[in-house]
Amino acid sequence: MDASPDKTTPAKTKAAGKPIWPKIPADFVRAMLAGHSALGLAFAALIYLVCFSGSVAVFTQEFGRWEQPQGPVLHAVSPQAVDAAVQATLTKITKPHDLLVRLPTPDHPRLTVHGDDADGGEHTYVADQAGRLVGEARTPWTEFQAELHTVLHLPRAWGGFVVGLTGVALLSSLISGVLSHPRVFKDAFAFRWGGSKRLQEADLHNRVSVWGLPFHLAVSLTGAFLGLTTIIVGVLALATFKGDTAKAYALFRGPTVADDPRPAAKIINVGAALDAIAARYPDARPTYLYVEHPGERGQHAIINVATEGRLSRGETVVVDGEGRILGEVGYESGSLGFRVLSAMTPLHFGWFGGWPVKIAYFLLGLGLTAVTASGVAIWLARRRDKGRPAPRWERLWVAFAWSQPLAYAFSALVSLLSSTPAPVVVWGLATLAACASAAFGTPAGVSKALRQITAGLLALVCVAHGVLQASAMADPIGWGIDAALLATALLLTLTTLPKRSPS
Repeated sequence: MDASPDKTTPAKTKAAGKPIWPKIPADFVRAMLAGHSALGLAFAALIYLVCFSGSVAVFTQEFGRWEQPQGPVLHAVSPQAVDAAVQATLTKITKPHDLLVRLPTPDHPRLTVHGDDADGGEHTYVADQAGRLVGEARTPWTEFQAELHTVLHLPRAWGGFVVGLTGVALLSSLISGVLSHPRVFKDAFAFRWGGSKRLQEADLHNRVSVWGLPFHLAVSLTGAFLGLTTIIVGVLALATFKGDTAKAYALFRGPTVADDPRPAAKIINVGAALDAIAARYPDARPTYLYVEHPGERGQHAIINVATEGRLSRGETVVVDGEGRILGEVGYESGSLGFRVLSAMTPLHFGWFGGWPVKIAYFLLGLGLTAVTASGVAIWLARRRDKGRPAPRWERLWVAFAWSQPLAYAFSALVSLLSSTPAPVVVWGLATLAACASAAFGTPAGVSKALRQITAGLLALVCVAHGVLQASAMADPIGWGIDAALLATALLLTLTTLPKRSPS
């Protein structure tokens, strides 16, 4: 890289003693490195939190089943059973604005109906094979961790904006990181073991970044898009509909049914609507549906149907109160733009391809989380080597990094044991307590103590869940999650054991 290519030869011509590619100017590299460091430090805590919570959110469906393992476990139900569950729910919830019905799928083998009552309370009922309601779902921790990743438990518009902006920062940081290391691909498998710990961490930081780069780019790009949807739709409305956002959103909802609050002669027959869907889309499977304004003349159903083998969240079909199909949005049959939009959610969360893809997303997500944590640690170590140490920030960053596994475990334990859990509050207090531990000991000591506490909490979660649910564990995923949590606790414990000195 010491010589530049001759002006008369193409850049890729390999002359004797000269590189294939032209040398990247040192000033450009320094500028990219400075921008990479500044961007990473400015958004470090948010990027870390979003990456860690996103890794856990890959298994949102499974955690919901783990919290409610009684079942019943269903692989398919008849349209008549779905209608029976809807009618039964309407006898329990007075004048609901809409109902969300989730049909059995491989990831969610349950039939559930969710709605809001007149007092604003939310209820999710579980139904059996015949559509009879057998209980009310209670999954506070699953809902907590999902909302922490998507909106950080802020008001939805603001939370989505912050998460989307974090995705933009992560994407920019990835690009600047690659541009600031000209040899990053050439040295993809180079490690400097046995020397400076900072150099070892830097090599691991760069290698994990490169190995998972396609995944990192995909999740940051889709995350930014999903989080900034409100702004994107607003820009679309300004450009196309003179600022009318209602018209912009209508593009993604399908045919519009006029609102008519007058009482209907009969409540919409969801079974007939699903029969019509089966006839029109024989190769697709209904996954969920919204029953809008049930009992009113303007009642209708918005049904999602997914075709196996497609990277898509499914097609959206609108059915009127008489069971007639009014039309679809075009997520699977429309333009390329609609099909790309439909692929965003499954591509971001790894909700396609079954268990192998979910496990890969989980591990790659943890890798991106580790890259974020190590990036800040490397910057702090570089300051220390230059004679400008920041010991308090070193301890605080280590404490914050390990606060999330601890806070997640503690909030899950409280959710299992408490009849009125408040996972957000418990998570927040546990995070603050873990960060406060930075006032004591060294970074290594803080890290070890928090890992030990997290391992103990995870073991307690397994014991509590097993004791409380063992007699009613109809869904095998309950035992599977418990085993995974126990294995994680054991792995964390092993990392805290003293290393054997070489003999």
